Amino acid sequence: MNLNSKNISLISGPLAFIAVLFFFNPESLNPRANAILASTIWIAIWWITEAIPIAVTALLPIILFPLTGGLGLTETTASFGHKYVFLYIGGFIIAIAIEKWNLHKRIALNIINLIGTNIVNIILGFMIATAFMSMWISNTATAVMMLPIAIAIVAQLRDNPNTIEDENLNFGKALMLAIAYSASIGGVATLIGTPPNLVLAGVVEETFGYEITFAKWFQFGFPISIILLFICWKYLTSIAFKFKQKTFPGGREEIYKQLNALGKISYEEKLVSGVFAFTAFAWISRSYLLESIIPGIDDTIIAMIGAIIIFLLPTKNRERKILKWDEAVKLPWGILLLFGGGMALAAGFKDSGLALWIGNQMTLLDGISLILLVFILIASVNFLTEITSNLATTAMLLPILYPMSMTIDVHPFILMVSATVAASCAFMLPVATPPNAIVFGSGYLRIPDMVRVGIWMNLISIILLTLFVFFLLPYLWDFDPMIFVVPE
Repeated sequence: MNLNSKNISLISGPLAFIAVLFFFNPESLNPRANAILASTIWIAIWWITEAIPIAVTALLPIILFPLTGGLGLTETTASFGHKYVFLYIGGFIIAIAIEKWNLHKRIALNIINLIGTNIVNIILGFMIATAFMSMWISNTATAVMMLPIAIAIVAQLRDNPNTIEDENLNFGKALMLAIAYSASIGGVATLIGTPPNLVLAGVVEETFGYEITFAKWFQFGFPISIILLFICWKYLTSIAFKFKQKTFPGGREEIYKQLNALGKISYEEKLVSGVFAFTAFAWISRSYLLESIIPGIDDTIIAMIGAIIIFLLPTKNRERKILKWDEAVKLPWGILLLFGGGMALAAGFKDSGLALWIGNQMTLLDGISLILLVFILIASVNFLTEITSNLATTAMLLPILYPMSMTIDVHPFILMVSATVAASCAFMLPVATPPNAIVFGSGYLRIPDMVRVGIWMNLISIILLTLFVFFLLPYLWDFDPMIFVVPE
């Protein structure tokens, strides 16, 4: 973005805010709701254009909501301490410990080694390893960790005299895209896998007082990840790229070399893997098992227990702990602020009556086929997040989709979940997701390569997500998609 467009973006936010606040006053819109609407438009413009860092923009509700009378300061700032903020903090502290002791690299290399080392299987191994890790740690960290392993493998193919001409170039492109795509796909599987999932859970709780548990999301998100990952692998290895060479000269040796460099599993890795396994099991089994034993247990409490245990466990020499606070402060504070901003918007929409007013304006959507609406919504969010932050996009849209559900008399989960999963499936451009940007930086890909392959992945994901949300989500979460009901 050049300087002029940056200045235009900076000015257009406040100007739109003033125009709506002072000159847009329909009789049906009360002053509090009008104040929230004006503030939201300013925030949305700065989020979409990234006039300033999007995490900083997320702080605007703390200034604008109280000063305009839209929402009180106490209610606004309370959103930044939402329980899902602490769920993410707990999960990320465990992820930092996993990265510190190289447990993620050991898991990834063993998965790749297990799957096999011919050309097609090694891509599958990388995809499964990347997707599994991104279910639990950030997709950015996963992609950063997988990239050097992938580059070393590609170098083995390039440097071997038995390699067919240009085969290493095709393999390099396919492997880089496989890492980027599977990092995004894996994040869909769990509630903590990607920030938009937690924003959805937070907005739903803020709006309805309904909890989307880790287990509830997992039973919906995990099948999507498995199926989309398999389709992506077949597409990359059978359609997008053709491999004449089936065997991989030196591939297994390179994996063994990297595994040997890690050495035997350390005492610290065993402790961290124990905490990781305990936390994951507790999240998944909470609804079925833990709540009957410990009434009041919650996904956030489980995350906090896991995080605090990490700080309590000593290393083998007992001179220090598994994780120190100065290492834990690497938390992605910007994402946490974005969560808070999204929750504040949801609270403002609900408390001021803006949600109800927006719902009443959407009469044009009444009567449209629901599956067509889901398809259009998923496609729109999918392509919008190619150029905007998926977290900021979901934070903007989710408070609006609830009143839209009221107008057309459909269950709010249908529209809100549609937007959430679509935001994690942008595959075309380097700016779409951090994993896309990371693999683009490897030098193996050009933008035309990413667009040519990614546009088909976008279309595949749009169709798959539409079918899953329309047919499977109501069955798994037990609701009627054609009836508007506030979840209880």
